[in-house]
Formats: sequence, structure tokens, C-alpha cells
Amino acid sequence: MDYLEFLKEGISQFYTYTGFANVTVGHLIMIAVGLIFIALAIIKDYEPLLLVPIGFGIIMGNIPFTDGLQIGVYESGSVLNYLYFGVLQGIYPPLIFLGIGAMTDFSALISNPKLILIGAAAQFGIFAAYMLALVFGFSPMEAGAIGIIGGADGPTAIFLASKLAPSMLGAIAISAYSYMALVPVIQPPVMRILTNKKERVIKMRPPRVVSHREKVLFPILCILLTAFIVPSGLALLGMLFFGNLLKESSVTRRLANTASGPLIDIVTILIGLTVGASTQATTFLTVDSILVFGLGALSFIFATFGGVVFVKFLNLFLKEGNKINPLIGNAGVSAVPDSARVSHIEGLKYDKTNYLLMHAMGPNVAGVIGSAVAAGILLSFLY
Repeated sequence: MDYLEFLKEGISQFYTYTGFANVTVGHLIMIAVGLIFIALAIIKDYEPLLLVPIGFGIIMGNIPFTDGLQIGVYESGSVLNYLYFGVLQGIYPPLIFLGIGAMTDFSALISNPKLILIGAAAQFGIFAAYMLALVFGFSPMEAGAIGIIGGADGPTAIFLASKLAPSMLGAIAISAYSYMALVPVIQPPVMRILTNKKERVIKMRPPRVVSHREKVLFPILCILLTAFIVPSGLALLGMLFFGNLLKESSVTRRLANTASGPLIDIVTILIGLTVGASTQATTFLTVDSILVFGLGALSFIFATFGGVVFVKFLNLFLKEGNKINPLIGNAGVSAVPDSARVSHIEGLKYDKTNYLLMHAMGPNVAGVIGSAVAAGILLSFLY
């Protein structure tokens, strides 16, 4: 009888440590969200390199457990907590920017420098969302971290949130990456509403050939210019242009290949998995998180609006033959190359011979620079 009682108590104690004993409705909701992310990545091919790690991380982060076992991402000493350190301290985002720089061709921007203005105009979404967040009662630092979602740049959003609003990092990161993945869904309706048929078929002049010297000088001049203006953005801007110099110098191909291949892949896995795991239902499912998602969507729409409307405004001062197709205005956000691809696909719907991809890459890479500069500006004023 004592043996049976001992066995019963042992089974009962074991059960208290299982996920079945600790599960809540919130855990099940977040696990469902993780499964949706994975489904969107595999079935719809929406940013699979981001959504698969994030989705799986959400599932891992919402497996219910008893506190004190050093399992969760927020428990000191756990493996996930150590990996999450790179997110909290803003280590992973600059490494991703290094890889982005090493795989980015700035030729389209160099050949037509005025396209950088489109990338700047698209950052309107960041500051519009910042003001809206203030209206909804968020603190200035939290509002700045939320606003950066409008730049459509996940690493930048994580970097800024880790400095300004660590407690909201999970919601901001998930929101930023979600909307990056939904670029083909969110942007086209805004582009169509803001343009007419005549504007959609504007053909732009082919970009000129950019010399090797120009490509080498570009990252050097850009780091000097941008970092002197916003030194607080040095970590992101420096790594971006350093990666690009590795690529364009032609004498550091091994380093460029490492940065644009194995390194960025490893960091993407770590950042996606740990950001996903940070969405524990007990800390993530709050009213503020829902507001972040709503404001993130608005910031993304505002950014698209700012880019397209600015092109229309710019065309008022450009002669025939030099006008810019407003459909590339959406590419001013930092979602490379997805937003440029959206410009191209939309353009082909109205003229099968109008290839906008190379033109759209100009404001697209300018958006990468613009979002990093905007993050530096917010950091310098709010940190």
C-alpha cells in the first residue's frame, strides 16, 4: 500500500511539471500563431528565412513549464536566455547589417542619386507612427521603438527596441518581421489608390553603368557623411557600409562571402528563434502588444504612402523623359528586395515591357540607409 501511495505521489508530482498541467489559453493562442507563421512561410513562401525560425521560436517559447527549471528565455542561466543576450544587447542586428551590406549592390542608387530622396521620404511612416503612439499613451521612448516598425527593417527595429523599450522588444520584433513578410499583401492596394493609369506606365531611363571606383568610394563616403550626422547610428551604418566595402573592393571576397553567407545565416537563425521564444504568453499577450501590432500596420502604410506621394511631388519638377514611376515609391522602405519586387510586379500589370526592378532597387537600398539613420536620430533624442 505504501508503494502504491509513493507511486501515486510520484506520478502526481511528475504531472505538475508537464506542459499539460501548466498550459493556459494564452499558450495555445501563441502556439497557433507560431504554426500560422510557419504555414505562411512554407505554403505562401512569405519570408521563409525569417518566419520559419520565428514561428518555431514562438512554439518553443510557449511550451508551458514550471518556473525555476532554467528553461525559458527570461530565466537567468537558461540556454535560451544566453542566446537572447545578443538580442537584448543589440549584438545581432549589426551583424545582420554586415551581411546585408556584403550582398547589396548600390549601383542603382549611385547611378541616380535623387532616388535616395524616396528612401528618405518613406521614413515618414516612422515619425507618423511615433506621434500616433504618443497619442495612445506610450512614453516617448516606447513610441520611438514602435515607430521604427515603419522602416520595414527587422534588425533595426530590434536594435532600437533593445535600447529604448526592452520590455516591448518581443512585440515590436514580431510586428516588424510580420509586416516585412506581408509586403506583397499590404503595399499594392496603397500603391493603386495613390496612382493613376498614366503614372503607372511611366518608363524610366535605363540606369547608367557605374564604375568600380564609384562603388568602392560610395561606402567610404557614406559612412563619413551619415555617421558624422548621426553618430548614434554608427553600429548599424558602420557595419552596413563595411560589408559593402568588403563586397566592392574585390580583394576581400572571402570575407564578403562569409558575411553574406554563413554569418548572416547563423545570426538570422539565432535572432529569429530567440525573438520568437520571447513571446511567452505570460508576458506577451497584453493590450500594449495588440496596440503595437495595430500601430505597426499603420506605420507601414504611412511609409508606403510617403514614398509614393513624394515621387508624385518630385515629378512636378521633372521634365518629360526624366520622370519617375510612382510605383517605385513603395520601395523606399527597407524590405530588400521584396518591396522592389512588388514595384516591378505592379508595373508589369499595366505594361508588360516596363521593367522597374532595377529602378526600384535604388530607393530600396536607400531605405536601408534611411531606416538606420532614422534609428540613430531617435536614439540620439530619446535614449
